Amino acid sequence: MKKVVVASVLAVATGVAYYLPAALALDDDQSQGAQSSQITIKDPAEYNAYTNAVGQSAPAAKAAAIEQFLTQYPNSVVKEEMLEQLMAAYEQAGNADKELDAANRLLAVNPNNLRALTIVIYIEKKASGDQTKLDDAAAKAKTALSAPKPPTLSDADYQKLKGATTPIFEDAIAVDAVAKKDYKTAIDAYTAELKAYSDPTQTQAGPGLLATYNLGNAYVQQDTKDLVNGVWFLTRAAQFAPAGYKDQIEKAAEYWYKKYHCAQADTACQTNLDGYAAIQALAKTNLFPPDSYKPVAAPPPPSPQDLAHQAVTSTPDLKTLALADKEFILANGSPDDAGKVWAVLKDVTAEVPGTVISATADSVLLAVSDDAKQSQKADFTINMKTPLKEVPTAGAQVKFDGTFDSYTQNPLMIILKDGEAPAAAKKTPARRPVHHPSGM
Repeated sequence: MKKVVVASVLAVATGVAYYLPAALALDDDQSQGAQSSQITIKDPAEYNAYTNAVGQSAPAAKAAAIEQFLTQYPNSVVKEEMLEQLMAAYEQAGNADKELDAANRLLAVNPNNLRALTIVIYIEKKASGDQTKLDDAAAKAKTALSAPKPPTLSDADYQKLKGATTPIFEDAIAVDAVAKKDYKTAIDAYTAELKAYSDPTQTQAGPGLLATYNLGNAYVQQDTKDLVNGVWFLTRAAQFAPAGYKDQIEKAAEYWYKKYHCAQADTACQTNLDGYAAIQALAKTNLFPPDSYKPVAAPPPPSPQDLAHQAVTSTPDLKTLALADKEFILANGSPDDAGKVWAVLKDVTAEVPGTVISATADSVLLAVSDDAKQSQKADFTINMKTPLKEVPTAGAQVKFDGTFDSYTQNPLMIILKDGEAPAAAKKTPARRPVHHPSGM
C-alpha cells in the first residue's frame, strides 16, 4: 500500500501563465494544495503509473503519461490532482485547446475547482461576438466567486488566491453584461473588479487599466448617463494609457466633460476646459473619486417656455413674427405670452402652406411646422367655407386661405375657419419664416 501527497496545483502562475496576466502569479507554495492531504493509492500498479506520469519533465511527455493514466484508471482517487497537472502540462506545452479540454474535464469532477474555473472563464470571456461563451463564462464566474475554500488550502493562501482570481471573475461578468447592454450590471462588476486589486498600481496597466476604461465607458453608455463618474474613470484611464491610446481616451474624457460642464454657447469653456486640469491631477493619484471631486454642471438650457417668453419680450410688434415663431409661442408659451400672440392672430385671414395629413370636402388637416411634418401629425385644421370640389390626398403640398378662429395648446392645434383655395379668396401671404431653435 503506497501513499501519495496530493498537491492541487491551483498556482495561477505555473498553471495559466499562458493565458493570464503575469500580475496574477502565485508561488507554488501558494497553490490550492499547499496544505496537502494524504491520499492512499492501494494498487501498486496504479501507484507506479502515477509516479511515472508526474515524474516526467518534458510537458508533452508528461501530458501523454497523465492521459494514459486517466484512461487506465478513470476512477482513481487522484483523478482531480492528475487533471490539474494535465492542465499545467498542456499549458507548458502551449496547447491551449487541450488545456481548455482538461479544465472542462476537471470541472466535471469538481465544479468548484478554482484553477479550472479560472482557465475556462479567462479563455471564454475573450470570445467576443460569441454570446454563448460569454454567458457561460459569466455563469462560471458567479460560481467561482461563491465557491467554498478548498479544505487543503490555508486561510492566508486562500485570500491570496481570491485576490488573484476575483478580478478575472468580475471582469467576465462585466464583459458579458456589456455585450447585452446591461450597463448597470457591468458597472457593478467592473467596480468590484477594481476594488479587488490589492495594490492601486495594478489598475495603472494591463487588465486593471482596461477595466478602468471600460467602467468609464459603461457610465456614459447608459440610457441615463452618469457623466460625473464616466468622466472620472475615463480621465483616470487616460493618465496611464500607453502612448498609442492615451490621446483617444483623453479626447473621450474631454468630450463628456464638455457635455457636463460647458454650456453649448460657452465657446471659452469648450476651448479651455475650465477645471479639467484639476480633475486630471486628482485622477492620477486616486482610483475612485475622492470627496473633493465635484465638477460643476453647466446651467440648464432655456426651456421652451423661456424661449417663447424671450421671443415675446424682445419683439416690439408681435405681428412681425413669422408664422413658425407664433406657432412656437402658442405651443410652448405661458398663458400670458400665448394670449398676447393669439390676440394678433385672432380673426386674421392668412395663407397657410402645409402637407396634407388627411382631408374631407369640409375640413383639411395640415402639418405646417417642420416638426409636424417630420412626425406626420397635423398642427392646423382648415374648416372650409364651402365644400371642396376636389379633396387633396394625404401627402400633397397645398396652400389654403383661412381666418384664425381658435387653438388648443396641448396638443397644439390651430383652427382656421372660412377656408378657401388661394385663387378663390383674397390672399394675405404669411410672412417668411425665420430660423427657430424648434426647427419650425
